[in-house]
Amino acid sequence: MIFTFPEPRHLGISLATLRQRHPLVHCITNQVASNLTANALLCVGASPLMAEDEDEVAALSPDALLINLGMQTPARMRSARVAVTGARQRGTPWVLDPVAAGALSSRTELALELAAFRPAVIKGNASEIITLAGGQGGRGTDATSPTSDAQASAEALARHTGAIIAITGPEDIVTDGHRTTIVTHGHPMLAKITGLGCMVGALIAACLTVETDALLAATNALTLLGLAAERAALRATGPGSLQVELLDELYKTGSGAWFS
Repeated sequence: MIFTFPEPRHLGISLATLRQRHPLVHCITNQVASNLTANALLCVGASPLMAEDEDEVAALSPDALLINLGMQTPARMRSARVAVTGARQRGTPWVLDPVAAGALSSRTELALELAAFRPAVIKGNASEIITLAGGQGGRGTDATSPTSDAQASAEALARHTGAIIAITGPEDIVTDGHRTTIVTHGHPMLAKITGLGCMVGALIAACLTVETDALLAATNALTLLGLAAERAALRATGPGSLQVELLDELYKTGSGAWFS
């Protein structure tokens, strides 16, 4: 069944709640994207934490967690395992971004291992999601299939893992295996900015702290990024200025006028 929420008003209320709560979002993510990811969280009112030391990770109690498999190292993945174990024990919502699953067998195996720790959301491109559902994956971090081709795989993966599956692309598809939302907001220049996948994973994690329905949380985050990109593109002259304008638009979500 296809749903078309959220309404702009509901998205605004959700983001206002996020700013009031100022949740701590722990990100073990791609080093290329760490700065952009942290700034995006700050702009929407969350507090980013980028710790990767295994002992520090074991002592943390964040409100939400993002695990991104980009640029993995043995030490970072040991810390990721510690983080998801703690999240499962505490009931902390977390997001898995299985970067390059399908292109590299080691990434696929690690993603499937971590998926057993019950992430609230698994976010990936079409090829990554098809791979985790047992199909043939893509190349590197690039999708080789359109999002629509991965919908059936995403629904099956959601039912198998219990996670919400978010497929990102020119249009985004979010499903729990029974309910499905489609987000059509965005701009083609987003594909020219490194780290936006990491950013949206962190935004999903932040939204999970204020929404009990993880399907709605993921849809909210993807809608937020898409709307911000559309507004930012009106002033941007290229991918470099789009990145700056995008952060500014995320910051402006603190104004009720953004949703009028």
